[in-house]
Amino acid sequence: MSGFTVGLTGGIGSGKTVASDWFSTQGIDIIDADVIARQVVNKGQPALLKIADTFGQQALQNDGTLNRAYLREIIFNDPNAKKQLEQITHPIIRNEIIQQLFQSHSPYNILVSPLLFETDQHQLTQRTLLIDTSKALQQQRASQRDQQSIEKIKLIISAQMSRQDKQQRADDIVLNTGAIEDLYHQLFLLHQRYLTFATR
Repeated sequence: MSGFTVGLTGGIGSGKTVASDWFSTQGIDIIDADVIARQVVNKGQPALLKIADTFGQQALQNDGTLNRAYLREIIFNDPNAKKQLEQITHPIIRNEIIQQLFQSHSPYNILVSPLLFETDQHQLTQRTLLIDTSKALQQQRASQRDQQSIEKIKLIISAQMSRQDKQQRADDIVLNTGAIEDLYHQLFLLHQRYLTFATR
């Protein structure tokens, strides 16, 4: 088990995936909370059955898989529904994260989570890294990637923890506003530091 975990976070369109992919090429194990969040609501999983019990059969597609569009609509418009969903999924996601961290054997590992601070997943880490960028770049990148309108992306950004709050809470901040080589250079320097931290 790696004894040193870095929590990596950032808002939509900040470049979290580009950063975690780079660390992966350095042989660092990546535990991705988003991937786990999708897995725990797969067909037949206990979380999915609880979701159907709580939100009704409309929460399921005809083939028994999660009706993401329906659920997204409900939780976007109803804070209570969002809380109910989180009470079902967050403990299960957390347990799976802990299990994967325990199974990791790289010099240190990285927990990638867009909700690192909001869900207290940062408590599972020894250090936190924020991939940060300007709001304008966030909107542009996320809109192009997800084929969503700028207005929709603005709504998503406004629902997330503010950049300022994340900046205050993060141990390390990488500004991803320039060329990808610049991002990689900043990550390389941090990688060297994390290797040092991990061997202490």
